Parts: sequence; C-alpha cells; structure tokens
Amino acid sequence: MPKKISPKTLHVHLVSDSTGDTVHRVAQACLSQFDGIHTEEHVWSLVRGQAQIDNLLRGVEEYPGIVIATFADRKIAEQLDAECKRRKITYISVLDPIFQALRKHLGEQGGEAPGKQHELTEEYFDKIEAMDFAMHHDDGQLTDELDKAEVILVGVSRTSKTPTCIYLSHRGLKAANVPIVPGAPLPEALFKTKASLIVGLTNDPTRLVQIRETRLQMISSDGKYDQGSSYIDLDKVREEIRAAQRLFSQHGWPIIDVTRKSVEETAAIILQMYQDRKQKPAPLAKKSKAK
Repeated sequence: MPKKISPKTLHVHLVSDSTGDTVHRVAQACLSQFDGIHTEEHVWSLVRGQAQIDNLLRGVEEYPGIVIATFADRKIAEQLDAECKRRKITYISVLDPIFQALRKHLGEQGGEAPGKQHELTEEYFDKIEAMDFAMHHDDGQLTDELDKAEVILVGVSRTSKTPTCIYLSHRGLKAANVPIVPGAPLPEALFKTKASLIVGLTNDPTRLVQIRETRLQMISSDGKYDQGSSYIDLDKVREEIRAAQRLFSQHGWPIIDVTRKSVEETAAIILQMYQDRKQKPAPLAKKSKAK
C-alpha cells in the first residue's frame, strides 16, 4: 500500500551499479534549484541484477516518486528503464546523454565497468594525501610547511577557511589556511612562500557577527556567551575586515568575498584561479649583459 505524502514532498530514488556517489551529486545539484520542495532520498547502490531491481521497485511502490540512475552497464539500465515504463514510474538516466554524445564524437562504444571512476588510481592517492595535508595544516598549524601547500587561504575568524580547504582537498589540492587574529603576528613562512596561491577571504561585517554569535552559542554549554566580547562587536569586526583587506592588497593577494557564496562556489573560484596561475607562462629570465 503506497504511503501518503504531502504535495511538497518528493521521494527520489537514487540508483547506481556502483557506489551511488555520482548520482547523488547530480541529484543534489539539480534539486537545489527548486525552492519549497522537501525531498526524501532513497539510495540503491550496487544494483547489478534482477533481484536488486525487483527490490528497489518494491521500494518505489512503497514510496512513490522518481527514479534517477547512473549505470555503466547498459543491460541493467535497459531492464530498469523497461520496468519503470511498464509501471508508469518517471525514470531518468543521468549518464545516457553524455555516453551517447561521447560515442558519437569518438566513434567508440566505451567501457561498461561499474565503479571504474572509483578505482585506486594515482589520482585517488593524491586526493587522500591532499585531505591529510588539509587536516594537518588547518588553522595555522605546521606553518613551517606552508611552502608545500598549493593553495593557502588567509582570513579572519569564521570566513569559511577550513571547509573550503577540505573541499579543495577533495579536488586533489593541498590546501592550508592561516587565521588573522587581532594583535597576533602572521607567520613569516606565509610571506616567504613562492609556489603557493595565496587567497584572502573576507565577509560582510554584519553577517560575520551573526555567524560568530551562532558559533559562541553552539560551543557554550548553556547557550550563553559574553555579548560584550570584541569578537562580536560590530565596530571591532569592521576594523578586522578593513585590516585584513589592507593586508591582502598590500601583498597582491586575490580577495574573495564569501558573504553570499557557498563553500562550493568559493572553492570553484579558487580552483579557477589556481588553473589560470598554472597556465600562465613563467616570465623569461633576464639575460645579464656581457662585460
């Protein structure tokens, strides 16, 4: 017997013959564009046979909704597609249009190995190393190793430095972050590094005060905190931001205002900066004049 759902609730069945990570990310990217819709996700991973298809179809009968799938194995995809059509279930194959376009362009059929994108390649181990680097170089730790970072984020407290570094590490970049603390000097290593892309993060002072107040409430056992603290004093926070921006400008570091940006958006801008920097030709060495 199908369960009753409210008109604003959408059950989304995410199906894959691999881990389900790809279909989850694609679905999230699409569903985030629709406001006021509550979604319930049902993940069906490693679906590689009729028994598993039957099982997930029972789940769709219990929680009616749409089926979004990523299959490398076309036979399994066709089986599920046929079953969904027979039962009048909306079925979306995410990768099919991409596969078809690539096959047409390349003149090749391509492989059908589920989970191939998750193989333990050199790129995978580079990503693990980058994640480890981000964790050990968070919040000004191990500053003597800053020259090993590919990206260094600098900013006052609560400007999304840590989550942005973690996101960048998932993309394989070694990212470190250094906090700007009023009255405390920045590490000398920050100004000596040559290879790293250094980016300054800033935020709207009013928004920053709100974020800091929320943070203080969270770490307080009773939800109370010192409301007279300079940490959340709007005038002091404004001066923090101005001082940080002067520092960024003085050293020619690019600045990103994270006020209305998600971590993903900030990271995307940094990734583009990093790629542009890599592709920029190195200046030619000046030849010394013969005496």
